[in-house]
This record gives sequence, structure tokens and C-alpha cells, in this order.
Amino acid sequence: MNFRFWNRIGRSTSSDGAAEVQTPVYPPPQDGGRLIVLTAPLSETIDHAGYFIQMALASLPIWMERVIDRKYPQWRNVERNPDGSARLMPAGVRLVEKSLLREFSEEDVIACYPADLPKFIGPKTRVVAVSTHNPLGVTFAAGVYTSMFGTSKQPINSHYAREMFAAINASPYRKQFKLIVGGSGGWQIIQTNSFEQLGVDCVVEGRSESQESMELFHKAIRGEDLPREINVAHPKSREEILFPTKRTTFGVVEMTTGCGRRCAFCVPDLNPQLDVPKSNIMEAVRANVRNGNKLISLATEDMFIWGQVKTGTPFFFPNREALLDLYSEIVNSPGVEQHVLSHATMAPLVVDPLLIKKLTEIMLDKSPIRIPMLSSHPEGRVLNPLIGFETGSVRMAKKIMPSKAVPFPIDDWPSIILEGLRIANENNWFPMMTLMVGNPGETDEDVKATLELVYEIERRGLFAFLVPSIFTPLHDTRMEKQHGVAETKKLSPLQWQLMMKCWKINLRPGQQAWWAPTAWKIGAILTWLWKLRRLNGPNFTWPLLMFASAVPERLLGWMGKIYLPKPLKTKTRKELLAAVKPHYLQYFRTDNGDLPEGHTPPPSPAELEEALRMGNWTPSRPDFGDRPVSE
Repeated sequence: MNFRFWNRIGRSTSSDGAAEVQTPVYPPPQDGGRLIVLTAPLSETIDHAGYFIQMALASLPIWMERVIDRKYPQWRNVERNPDGSARLMPAGVRLVEKSLLREFSEEDVIACYPADLPKFIGPKTRVVAVSTHNPLGVTFAAGVYTSMFGTSKQPINSHYAREMFAAINASPYRKQFKLIVGGSGGWQIIQTNSFEQLGVDCVVEGRSESQESMELFHKAIRGEDLPREINVAHPKSREEILFPTKRTTFGVVEMTTGCGRRCAFCVPDLNPQLDVPKSNIMEAVRANVRNGNKLISLATEDMFIWGQVKTGTPFFFPNREALLDLYSEIVNSPGVEQHVLSHATMAPLVVDPLLIKKLTEIMLDKSPIRIPMLSSHPEGRVLNPLIGFETGSVRMAKKIMPSKAVPFPIDDWPSIILEGLRIANENNWFPMMTLMVGNPGETDEDVKATLELVYEIERRGLFAFLVPSIFTPLHDTRMEKQHGVAETKKLSPLQWQLMMKCWKINLRPGQQAWWAPTAWKIGAILTWLWKLRRLNGPNFTWPLLMFASAVPERLLGWMGKIYLPKPLKTKTRKELLAAVKPHYLQYFRTDNGDLPEGHTPPPSPAELEEALRMGNWTPSRPDFGDRPVSE
């Protein structure tokens, strides 16, 4: 067999400017290889280069890889175990590995980096399973930013995914094994019908704990044909969820599945709403620490539902005691030096501000993210959860996310954003907030409403990293058949203004040096003259000048080139509480204040516990769940 090309995969310099990637050269495996080989693109396996690198790899075009190389020159250097297997892998790969090890031996299954595939794929190999997040570069943020900043729309992580698929299909043993793809990016292959292009035999949508998933591996080992695509069952109970016992990228440990708010554009919310036992979470945390991970991040669609699922209290009223207990034990675990937040929703910040204060006291010292200009922490540390802003238009919010604001009415969405962000900022939370631009049916009035809210955030001195992206109809969501703006050239002047205003606000913390604003202004204008005016069309021009501060915003507004909103009148927290449905008032905590006059709330959990201990109280409802906090 000719192994020359197989051993040179990843060693050449790409024609679009990607940096040269040196990979090991292996002889054919002497042991015949592993029966099942698991892998993921290099760009999705690393975490040592920094917390924000994954966002950059998913958004920047491949020709800008040199920017990443200058910032993180060692980002491709990964750690291997003594047997050559990957020291760390995305949590999804580790979950597949754990699922397989229920039915196969350690000698049959290996998880390795793409560069090491030749060491483990041999004549005995029957399955190569891949987890990928963004194989074709069409996630929410990737398409818009790659097209904005380069002629190539292929983001960096998509380039590395394609390189991985090329390596797999170049194997001299390719005809002997099946290539199965899973992960959150599998829908991209299905929607674009890229099976032949990438050499994929089967795309699995769902989780590996499913018996259907395991049967696919058995069929492949038997040499049987696989379905081109298959949806497998999601665990229906918290006891069915498996936890990896090896190191995961960014120390990711699953906390919940599902969400419950039923946004029409969301895939994970279609999964059952489950919160996993604390004992399992802590076991996975300790496993990461044992394998050298100092960073932990809990994976969730909404951190605030944990401890409150199926308890008798609505899930959108956080279980304060359970959350404080969980996060306290995690950050105080021996070996955990850093912790980062995952996804959250804004309404719970308004529901329980004291919870946010107490969580900050527990977690802030362990945050690896530092923004001295924004933070009041002595070392400039901040907490940076991911929160969906999506739109400032109440009309659009009612259409695509009517339950996003519960327990508050969706009509008060702008007030919830402002009040929640005020509470967040007061506690050194500066969230990463996503917005969707070009939604199906979006009008200029909808965009103006979002601009009004963005300008009001700036006017009140609040701050969040606002990340706008073009609407992407995700597979299996309730909006998958709908169409909005598809490319940057079709964005209206107002939509461009929204995009660029968000990024103008985002760059504020990074422009503290005296020379930074001038350098940025000159660089932005030169880039526009060189490339961006052709890529993004005439509607981009005035918003770009606004973004670069080349022309004052007031002057641009007076000239009619941009929209300048007037101050927005919104509700305070007290006014928001007065607008909730009366039967929800019983769940608000009295120690946060602002409850309507004359309202007599039930006892707090501490008061309830004391009354139960004394034997003089019979609760009419579970106040903080039907499971012990320590479970």
C-alpha cells in the first residue's frame, strides 16, 4: 500500500494562506489498528490557547488564521497520553467513548487527534466516528463574519474539519470502515447534502447513550449498510445521562438538558428538560482534575433551571440554595483553579438579584476572564455567561420567543434586558449576548426597536458584549423552513447599523490606550477602501464610518445616514413585579424586595426549614424542590 499521501496529511500550506501545520508521520499500525477510532477537528479540541479562541476559530475566515497564530503561537500544540491517544477531547467525544466502553473494551476504542489517525486506523478498524461543531461554516456567527472580513466564507474551524475529513478518506483502509458523524454540526451535512463530498456514511442526530446509537456501531462492525441519517432517542430521565471519566475540552461537564422556554429558533430546547444529579456532576469534575484539567465549565442551556426541574415550583424561579451549594462545591474542589459560566437567560437575574450577588461571591475569584476597565474586582475579574438578547422588538419577540421572559410578560422584554443587565453589571457580570439580524418577517420598525434598546444600554452606562448574527434556519427547529436575510450584501442600512453599533460598543474596553481610537479609525477606513465596500455593498458604508468614529454619530443622524433613537422609557424591577400574573407572586423571594404592597408571601426556604424542624408548619407547596440539596 502507498502510505505517502496518508502520512503527509496536514503538512502542506493551504492556497488561501493557512499556516503550515506539522504533524507526526507514523508507519502503518503494527497491531492492526483499533476497532473504533474517535476524533474531532483540531480547532475544536484545544483549550490551552485561551477562553475566547474557540469563538475566533468559528468566526474568522481561514485567511485570517495568521492573526490567531500571532496571538496564540502555540495553539496547535496538543497533549497526548503515553499511548498516543488524545489527552483532551470535546465533551461530546468523551460521551461517545464512555457509551462505547459499556459494550467494548479499552483495547477496541481510542480517541485521538486528526494528526494521529494513521497511528490507529488499520486493517482492523471498522468505525471512525467524528464529532464536529461547524464542518461547513454555517453556524449563526460564522457565515456573517467570514463574509464580512474576507473573500473566503470558510471559517478557520471549518477548514480544519475539512482537513480532518480529507485525512480520514485518504486512509489506505478507507473501504474497510464506516465514517459516522455526530455532534451539533451534523445538520449542516444533512441540509447541504455533503455526504459524498466529505465521504460520510452516516450522520447521527441525538445522544450516544441511546441503544440506537450503539446498534449503529455494531452494524458497521458487521459490515452492514448504515442509514444516511438517523435521529436517535434522547435520555428521558436524569439517571440515563452518562458522564465522561476523562478530560474534556474546557473542562465541560453537563449540568442540564433542554430549557423549557420553547424559542422557535432553538434546537437544544427541543430536548427533554432535565437537571442532572450533583453527585454525577462532581464525579465528572474530579475526573477532569485527575487528568490535569484546572478549568471547569458546566454545560447547560440555562444554568438557572438546575435544581428546580419537576419540583413543584416553576423552573423559571431559580432554586437559590441548590445553585449556591453546587457552584460552591465545584469552585472549592481541590485542583479547580478556574471556572467559567456557560449559558443563562436574563429573566432569572431580575427574579432573584440576591442569587446573582451570592453566586458572584462564590465564583468571581476563580474566573479566568479579566477586563479591568469594567470590573470592580481587585484583579479585574469578570463573569461572562452567554445570554440570548435576540431582538429588542416586542412584536418579533412574541413571534419567535414568546416565553423568553417568563415569569414576566414578553411585552416587557426591553425592560427585562435593561434591569437584568443592570443587576449583572453591579455584580461584575458582563455577559456575551447574542442578537439575530434579518429574522423572517423582520421590518425596519423591528430593527429600530432593537437599535433603541442597544442605544439605551449605552446611554445608561451598562455593558455586555453584543454579538449580532444573521438568522440561520437550524435543522429540526420550528423555523427551519423559514427564510430571512441570507447574506451580508442583502442587509438593509438599519440592519448594518445595528451590526456595527454592537461592535462599536464591544470594542470600548479594548481602546484605552491614547493611540487606539485613531489607529482603529484609520485601519477600519483603509480596510473598507481595500475590500469591505465591495464585499458588503453600499448599505455598509455609513454604518462602517459610524463604527470607526470617522464621522460623529450625531452628524450622521442629522444627515439622515443613520437612525438615532430617543431615550427609552422602561419599567423598574418593582414595576415589572407588579405586572406578573398574581399566582406567580408566591414564588418571588422577599429578601429581594420590590413585591407589591399588601402581598403576603410564603416563608423563605430558611424559614420553612426552621418551621419544619420545630414541627409547627405544614407546607402547602415544596419551596425549593423535592430533592435534597446535596443530591
